[in-house]
Amino acid sequence: MLKKYILSAFLFLPLLTSAQQRPQFTRQDTLRGSITPERSWWDLTYYHLDVRAMPSDSSLRGSTTIHYKVLKPYQTMQVDLQPPLRVDKVVQGGEELAFRREGNAYFVSLKKAQKEGQQESVEVFYSGKPKVATRPPWEGGVQWERDSQGQPFVATSCQGLGASVWWPCKDHMYDEPDSMLISITTPKDLMDVSNGRLRKTTENSDGTRTFHWYVDNPINNYGVNMNIGNYVTWNESYQGEKGKLDLSYYVLPEDLTKAKEQFKQVPLMLKAFEHWFGPYPFYEDGYKLVQVPYLGMEHQSSVTYGNGFQNGYLGKDLSGTGWGLKWDFIIIHESGHEWFANNITYNDVADMWVHESFTNYSENLFTEYYYGKEAGSDYVTGTRRLIQNKAPIVGIHGVNHEGSGDMYYKGGNMLHTIRQIVNDDTKWRQILRGLNKTYYHKTVDGSQIENYLSKQSGKDLSKVFDQYLRDIRIPTLEYTFEGNNLRYRWTNAIEGFDMPVKVALDGGKYEFISPTTSWKTMKAKGAKSLTVDRNFYVGAKGV
Repeated sequence: MLKKYILSAFLFLPLLTSAQQRPQFTRQDTLRGSITPERSWWDLTYYHLDVRAMPSDSSLRGSTTIHYKVLKPYQTMQVDLQPPLRVDKVVQGGEELAFRREGNAYFVSLKKAQKEGQQESVEVFYSGKPKVATRPPWEGGVQWERDSQGQPFVATSCQGLGASVWWPCKDHMYDEPDSMLISITTPKDLMDVSNGRLRKTTENSDGTRTFHWYVDNPINNYGVNMNIGNYVTWNESYQGEKGKLDLSYYVLPEDLTKAKEQFKQVPLMLKAFEHWFGPYPFYEDGYKLVQVPYLGMEHQSSVTYGNGFQNGYLGKDLSGTGWGLKWDFIIIHESGHEWFANNITYNDVADMWVHESFTNYSENLFTEYYYGKEAGSDYVTGTRRLIQNKAPIVGIHGVNHEGSGDMYYKGGNMLHTIRQIVNDDTKWRQILRGLNKTYYHKTVDGSQIENYLSKQSGKDLSKVFDQYLRDIRIPTLEYTFEGNNLRYRWTNAIEGFDMPVKVALDGGKYEFISPTTSWKTMKAKGAKSLTVDRNFYVGAKGV
């Protein structure tokens, strides 16, 4: 997902310094953002979400069957559901169970003894009118819109807010089901499009239809979606690295001609991203692009689209270079999340940079793949004008606290800088592909990704990550010429910052130097000027 910088201001989180206290967190923040005792004892294996959507009164009614493996004996289970929705009852083995509610968390008292290693399930019934999305996808929930013909046009979006805004679940990112069945009941003249493959459609006696979508891969909670509309559809296939990949498209009838032209970018996206990142991670579930009444979102195998069938971000080039108008931002960015967000998923929203920095960087790599390396560099360096440097990229762990929006453009420039440090494009591509192979269908801590990049590159990148992810200052190369010598050091940087950087003297060839935060001296043969390679996101200051 991309924060909405073009149309509205972004509210940045406060920078935490030694002179400032941590933000004040509530017990609800802890219940949502931590692996509580009521979560840790069971491993989620499968969901069946079965829900009836009623556009006539903007309500939902249904159930989630939660299948799980007992990791250790415990008799209380936490299930999450946000008001105004409510849990009506919980059943296990035909017996109704007692539960208590604490804010968004329901604590279910299990009667059956929970024995280590056993496979169990509970069914949670719920109903009500879910939170209405006020500014989707940034302030999400359920959107109950109408299309130009007056037909219902319904969509869900819930990153950050949490899937429990529209269905009961284990609403923490560390645990994903191995697979999932999504059954959505709609009025008979409408269609639901959700994740995975459509197994069957059931015609019901009450004038409704139920669409049964099966997801054959692990899926994160916010990636699950419901899209209801008067859709028309078409299909094609893509011959990718793992064979035939089924592609399906769903749009409103009046947009069919425009969509068929614009969506030709999907195979181009797949070709570029398979080159850089490895095989598309969900061949078993196919790839769908689905029109929705908001800008778009990275729902796994069901990417949503609302960019007006035009290139750029709502017709604008975020980089200011012209390259961002060569492709459709939502198709490229949100699909990039299939690798970074849906394949590799953060355990804690504090590490959201794992999703957004890499996916922002994928825009650069797409540009490079089709227009050349300099074009890619133009694009990524052009986005620096959108970096704020007001708060750290990494948030606070355990309390559902994400870091600043700099995780996008600054994160992308950080990765572009690291590529320069690696200084081997073949190795860099292998690292990106290796990430998606090593952490295939896994949830991760940000530290795992940091350590992987250091190990595989053969470079200690720890100071680089500390500088760009956990500090707001942009390191500045301070330098001075003294006779035939060049003196230089890093300033405006963390203690011990020692990132190598390429510089050119008097317009000559770019060569690496290795500054630290202490002055160093090298022979400069009477040089009078110094230029830092633009591909490094740093400052430079002669003194």
